[in-house]
Amino acid sequence: MSKNFIFSSESVGEGHPDKVCDTISDAILDACLAVDSKSRVACETYAKSNIVVIGGEITTKAKIDFTSIAREAIREIGYVNDDDIFHADRVFVMNIVTQQSPDISQGVDAKAAKGKKKAEQGAGDQGLMFGYASDETPELMPAPIMFAHRLGRELTRIRKSGKVKWLRPDAKSQVSVEYRDGKPVRITNVVVSTQHAAHVEHAEIEDYIITNVVKKVLPAEMLDKKTEFLINPTGRFVVGGPQGDTGLTGRKIIVDSYGGMGRHGGGAFSGKDPSKVDRSAAYMGRYVAKNIVAAGLANKAEIQFAYAIGYPDPVSICVDTFGTGVISDEKIAEAVQSVFSFKPADIIKQLNLLRPIYSLTTNYGHFGKIDDVKNLTWEKTDKVSALKKAAK
Repeated sequence: MSKNFIFSSESVGEGHPDKVCDTISDAILDACLAVDSKSRVACETYAKSNIVVIGGEITTKAKIDFTSIAREAIREIGYVNDDDIFHADRVFVMNIVTQQSPDISQGVDAKAAKGKKKAEQGAGDQGLMFGYASDETPELMPAPIMFAHRLGRELTRIRKSGKVKWLRPDAKSQVSVEYRDGKPVRITNVVVSTQHAAHVEHAEIEDYIITNVVKKVLPAEMLDKKTEFLINPTGRFVVGGPQGDTGLTGRKIIVDSYGGMGRHGGGAFSGKDPSKVDRSAAYMGRYVAKNIVAAGLANKAEIQFAYAIGYPDPVSICVDTFGTGVISDEKIAEAVQSVFSFKPADIIKQLNLLRPIYSLTTNYGHFGKIDDVKNLTWEKTDKVSALKKAAK
């Protein structure tokens, strides 16, 4: 990629139909882990109109009231208005959950089995995972996705405060950032679309969002007279949420990760317990990449590793610093492998993942939330000294 370019990333609000489904799936996962830390959960949710379908495979000692959990999640999001077809108290919830396949369980469990190569906890599936970090923001995340998340969080904060009665739960944001010599210098375009009550005029929405959301949370020095603001660009957004569009768990994986600036292996996060490397290994990748950048070994870093189902060791590990490394990528990769273990059981132990923490991750990105590293342990930079020592 040229050093001079414009890059865009998007975020979505809690009321976006796909995020509604992610929220329900993660709430069910947390309910399982709160009772049984060894729960195996792969929970998928579908939402359309006034119907929620919960499926997937769950093996747990917990007694789960799927309907109550779904309704409470929807209520917390804010679908409680009388004009909502999708309403917390009126949705029909269908449960088609089964138990985890014994063939998958055999591969994951830390015990010997016929045909299994090692009697250790193996990966719950084959797949490739990426982790990424950049020094563009204090969170060590790419600027476009962090700016887009800021807009979404502020819009939700205002809506839930009750100060603006016409705001509704469904929303999206998008920010385009101009880079010169590889550094973010200005915001060229901001898009915010928010669902609203039928009575409010577009001009009022546009003025309020620009003044009280965009200019409040985005850095003033990156906005100028040429920055374009597109607020509800269709002119009307009354019908939203699962009434206006179908929702499904796991469809916002780029929003969940790096906004497209860093690559994604393709596996979704929400609704999956940490035996699923789609989630836990992606968190591990972020942990490693962030510590590489925090250690000053590179200005940005991406790590990729891949697994075979039922096998504990990754089949490959690759580090790319995009030419910003102070030592070779090969030496950084060697240092990484001497400091971190990528076996699924070790990832779970290192990051303390067998806890009901996953509802904290669902909205506004699984990465870059630096205010709660006690729970979101992959945001810690506690391996900086060890990496520096290993890299000498």
